[in-house]
Amino acid sequence: MKDLLLINASVLTQVGMIEKGFIYIKHGKIAETGPITSLPQHQAEVVELPAGSTIVPGFIDVHIHGAGGSDTMDGTIEAITTMASVLPEEGTTSFLATTITQDQMAIMKALENAANYISRHNHPGKAEVLGLHLEGPFINEARKGAQPAQHIIAPDIELFAKMQEASGNNIRLVTLAPEKENGNHLIAYLAENGVIASIGHSDATYAQMAEAVKAGATHVTHLFNGMRGMHHRDPGVAGAALLFEELKIEMIADGIHVVPEMLDLSIRAKGTDGVILITDSMRAKCLKNGSYDLGGQEVSVADGKALLADGTLAGSILKMKDSLQNMMEFTGISLEEAVKLASENPARQLNIFDRKGSIAPGKDADLVVLDHNHEVAMTFCRGVASYDR
Repeated sequence: MKDLLLINASVLTQVGMIEKGFIYIKHGKIAETGPITSLPQHQAEVVELPAGSTIVPGFIDVHIHGAGGSDTMDGTIEAITTMASVLPEEGTTSFLATTITQDQMAIMKALENAANYISRHNHPGKAEVLGLHLEGPFINEARKGAQPAQHIIAPDIELFAKMQEASGNNIRLVTLAPEKENGNHLIAYLAENGVIASIGHSDATYAQMAEAVKAGATHVTHLFNGMRGMHHRDPGVAGAALLFEELKIEMIADGIHVVPEMLDLSIRAKGTDGVILITDSMRAKCLKNGSYDLGGQEVSVADGKALLADGTLAGSILKMKDSLQNMMEFTGISLEEAVKLASENPARQLNIFDRKGSIAPGKDADLVVLDHNHEVAMTFCRGVASYDR
C-alpha cells in the first residue's frame, strides 16, 4: 500500500475546515493533516487535486440493500463485491449490507454469505462492509411497505440469536416493530448485546414508542416511511422520533420518500446531531430504467422512483452524494453540516467514531474529494484510490 500526500484542496477536518490544506496517508490511515504551508517532507506519492476541490470524510450508509445489479439477499460473494465496488462512485466508503423480510432460509444464507465476505474479502480499495442491518422479519404487517407480508413474524429472541450466530456476530442494527408481542423484550436483548434497536415498519402509538425507548431503542428506520405518522391526538412513531432525544433518525433525502418541507422540519426538530442520511437503495441503483427484483417482488424503476406493481415505493435508487446535495438545497444546511449527517453521525451511532466518520490523525483514510459543484471526483477507501472520475 502506497503512502500518499493529497494537496491543493480544502480539507474538512474533525476540528474545522482548512482552506488550503494537505492530508498525509500512511499504511491506509490518516497520519497528518494541516495547512499547505506546513507540508511535511515525507516520501509519498503526491496527488495534486484540481483547484476548487474539498476533501471530506467518506460517507457511511447504514441502510442499503443493493446497487449495480446486486443485492445483499443474493447471498453471493460476487453480489457484495459488486456493491462494495460501485459505492465509492457516490462517496460511500463503508456500509451496512441490509437484508429484507424473507423466508428464514434465505435470510440465513444472506447472513452467512456476508459473514464470509467480511472475514475473507473486506479489503482496502472497496467500500468496507461494517456489518449487517437486519430489516425485518420482526415488523408489523400494517406498515410493511415493500416488505413481503407472508414472511413477517413476531419478534423472537431465540431466532435472532441464531441469526446473529449465522452472521458471525456481524448484525449491528435491527429494524423491528416494538408493539408486536415480545417486541420490547427483543429491544432490551439487542441493547444488552451491543446491537442498535431501530423502530421501523411499525404502527406503534406514542405511548408504545415511549416504552420502546425505555427498553433501549435508539434509532428509527427511514423516518416517515413505513410507520404510523403524526396526528394531533397521537404523535405516533414519527412524532415520537422527533421528540425523543434518545432516538437518531434515518432519512431518505431524495425528495420522493419524504418531501423537502418534512426534511426541513426534521432537521429543525432533531438538529444536525440527530439525523443520519441513508439511501435504502436497491439493486437498480447505477442501472437504467426497467424491471428488477426486491425480496422476490418485481419492482419497476422509472423517473427516479422504484415501485411495486401496486404503486408502493420499494427502496430507492438514491446516491449518497445526491442525498447531501438535496439536504443542502431543501433545508439550507451547509456542506459541513450535510457531511456530518452522512459521515460523523452514522459513525457515532455505530460506535466506530474512533476510526471512521471524520478526518483526523489515526483514523482510516476513507476520503471523498468533491469538486466545486459538490460532485464526487475521487474516493479513497482505507487509503487506496477506489474511484477517480
